[in-house]
Amino acid sequence: MRTIVEEAWSGINVQLKKRYDLIPNLVETVKGYATHESETFQRVTRARANAMRVNDLKSREAAENDLNKALISLLAVAEQYPELKANENFMQLQHQLSIVESDIEKSRRFYNGLVREKNIVIDTFPSNIIAGMFSFSKSLFFELENEEEKTVPQVRF
Repeated sequence: MRTIVEEAWSGINVQLKKRYDLIPNLVETVKGYATHESETFQRVTRARANAMRVNDLKSREAAENDLNKALISLLAVAEQYPELKANENFMQLQHQLSIVESDIEKSRRFYNGLVREKNIVIDTFPSNIIAGMFSFSKSLFFELENEEEKTVPQVRF
């Protein structure tokens, strides 16, 4: 179970790497239209660098949440520039980012499901005896904050 959980974590890392590779191109495309938004670009760049640098799960969660917030602000800047939103390169990058975000979510769900199974085995008799003897420990879930999930959509007529 430990090996399977580690393999699932590796799958998350692959998806995160894809996202990290897309971000500089997205920033450069937006920079071409919104040159005076340097604070937003720097925030995205710092958040990406920090997310790539951390290794432990809790730090990775925090770094990814910061990166998500920075990306949301970058895309909000893009919304202010109609000619940018119509740019073919920007549209392709935004579409690729959307696909990668979906793949990250799938990988995260798969990983968390395996963590749940492993943790149940560690807690359940008689395997809990063996787990205790060999100091097997529970794995942590990988949870990302999603601002969209937290806000309740408003319906107006």
